[in-house]
Amino acid sequence: MTFSLTARCPDTGMFGMVISSSSPAVAARCVHLRATVGAVASQNITDPVLGQIGLDLLARGLSAAAVRDALVASTPFIAYRQLVVVDTQGRTTSYSGSNTLGIHATHCGEGAIAAGNMLANAQVPAAMVSDYQASAGKPFVERLLSALEAGLAQGGEAGPVHSAGLCVVRDVSWPIVDLRVDWSESPIEALRELWAFYQPQVDAYIDRAKNPSVAPGFGVAGDDRA
Repeated sequence: MTFSLTARCPDTGMFGMVISSSSPAVAARCVHLRATVGAVASQNITDPVLGQIGLDLLARGLSAAAVRDALVASTPFIAYRQLVVVDTQGRTTSYSGSNTLGIHATHCGEGAIAAGNMLANAQVPAAMVSDYQASAGKPFVERLLSALEAGLAQGGEAGPVHSAGLCVVRDVSWPIVDLRVDWSESPIEALRELWAFYQPQVDAYIDRAKNPSVAPGFGVAGDDRA
């Protein structure tokens, strides 16, 4: 029902994830990122608690593999879950339980990992990671979105997708980018359009949160942005 790519940017330390699914609002359940800590994707028959616990374990200094092993060892119904973990060293790991749905696969690259279930074919994750690695040097979000588009071009999910999400954390405690298309006939295309609209405003919203008295545009007549 889902395909995703999760990565750590080696240049900035940012963590990011892109995801798409035939289910509505996939990013609301599957995406778990914490600045300076790591990233966890909880997929297939999703249990969001696994993402929360995984981030807490990463915050304690456990490696990606140690977090995966701890979750697998301690979680009821783990056979129904698919997990991805990325830590602060860019180490990646995954788990796909025996009850993971349909064609499923994962693929690791340097600082990035893709995973999916109910896929059109098992090459989808590899296509995503290959695209991500080929775009080295480009802005992090652009690399993430391009990888998601590559997964769709490779076949994506076995059926049509209806939701997509993009989330990035950097150096503040909240996501600097958290964009979702919760139901659409073309959610990945819509997500790309949403990013094009939001991208010029990312830094301004961070500046406003840190110090609204000096943030550009704050308090200017006609400026009604939140």
